[in-house]
Amino acid sequence: MLELKLISTFPHTIIATDEVGRGPLSGPVVAGAICLDIHSKEELKTVLKALKKVGIQDSKKLSSSKRIEVLKKLGVSDLPFRKIGVINIQGVEIHFVSWEMDHQVIDEENILSASLRAMREASEALSVKKKHPTTVLIDGNKKFKWGIKESPWTEIPIVKGDMKSLLIGLSSILAKEKRDSFMQEMHKLYPVYGFNTHAGYPTKEHRKAIELHGPSPIHRQTFKGVKEFIRS
Repeated sequence: MLELKLISTFPHTIIATDEVGRGPLSGPVVAGAICLDIHSKEELKTVLKALKKVGIQDSKKLSSSKRIEVLKKLGVSDLPFRKIGVINIQGVEIHFVSWEMDHQVIDEENILSASLRAMREASEALSVKKKHPTTVLIDGNKKFKWGIKESPWTEIPIVKGDMKSLLIGLSSILAKEKRDSFMQEMHKLYPVYGFNTHAGYPTKEHRKAIELHGPSPIHRQTFKGVKEFIRS
């Protein structure tokens, strides 16, 4: 378990975060983040074993029904954007949140910046008033952008972190399920694009719909495959 190798001092606050939705032509990029206070290595080991037992793994390897099943086992039934929830596992509270950057932010800042910002702001929301040393496990190969500020945490980027870390894996499931359910709602508003089947990713059918109908209000106007069909 990777977390046991990375966290060596206790008590310790651990935040883990991942994002979903960098590749689509429409909709937001969504970050999932979790935060827990751990008081010993044994307590961390107990939590990780419990998460493994309920089926935590990379969200891309789980169907929607499996993701819902995992979240149900953890007592998670609702994932409103930017509202903190709590999972209790083996007597440890895991706070979680889903955090979005919409298509307008993506067009203004670029997708990488928007993705890192979503993960950073989700982590900030969970770390309020934390007193312990804090480590943030970030899926990917980059730390957050802080401008002239310095990071208040130890940040550890982990390439393919959703496959290597159970905590990032849980964040990935939260992000993926929230984004997919959001795009299901967008399908009701813009049914001609088929968001209910591809969640905004650039499938052949999706590209054809953009060409035929032009972009919807939630398409990313700076993306290839969209910008060519913006009608003045």
